Amino acid sequence: MEGKIIIIVQARMASTRLPGKVMLPVLGKSLLALMMERLKRVRYPVSIIIATSTNADDDVIEIESENLQLPCYRGSLDNLLDRHYRAAKEAGARYVLKMPSDCPLIDARIIDHVLDYFFQPDSNYDFVSNLHPATYPDGNDVEVMTIDCLERAWANAKKPLELEHTTPYIWENPELFRIGNVTWETGLDYSMSHRFTIDYREDYEFIKQIFEKLYPQNPAFTCEDIINLLDREPEIQKLNADYIGVNWYRHHLDELKTISPASTRYEPLTEQET
Repeated sequence: MEGKIIIIVQARMASTRLPGKVMLPVLGKSLLALMMERLKRVRYPVSIIIATSTNADDDVIEIESENLQLPCYRGSLDNLLDRHYRAAKEAGARYVLKMPSDCPLIDARIIDHVLDYFFQPDSNYDFVSNLHPATYPDGNDVEVMTIDCLERAWANAKKPLELEHTTPYIWENPELFRIGNVTWETGLDYSMSHRFTIDYREDYEFIKQIFEKLYPQNPAFTCEDIINLLDREPEIQKLNADYIGVNWYRHHLDELKTISPASTRYEPLTEQET
């Protein structure tokens, strides 16, 4: 392995269902700040960039980045592919790790595991994730790629979903890229039974409980620590149980040939789609 590994964390205030979610407070810190603490535990030599939009609403993200002493790149609000690519190029990245800010409970060991797979001898992968198929609890999303892979996607992707979600052009075109996938070493599949991500108020209440229960005793708590807590206190998991399995794929099943309907579900009928 030679060259820079850049973790690019996409963050914005304009969330439809839970505006300003990345700046919501937990234990006197923002969720974004707590997530950065977790990313800094990755054992690989990485640099972290927070990538937000040029919209005035996202000035607060840049200010928080400065408070965290992390660089902030500002680009397109809706074209995340362009935002990721330009941030990576500006940083001189050789490898790019895409990380959504709605994963504040991300386990650094899972990131290391995906990077181990990506950098295994003689592999020569362009792109590796733990999402195709997903097996980890939702909210442990890791995607790593070479800068050349990202650049080819940036130059060729045209569909709105490819621009908005950065990587679909890559994993939807396996004939063009050397693609790998990491499955949970436990052999379990919790991708549709456990939800550690944030998109709704109920998710915030769940994540807040996890941090309040685990962080004071051990700021480096793991994915397994969360699962063990939920086994002991199952009422916590009930906080956002209505949204387990709900993800962005649900709106694009007719466009994504590599995603099966079993990989997502719709929001409860009481929740109006936006």
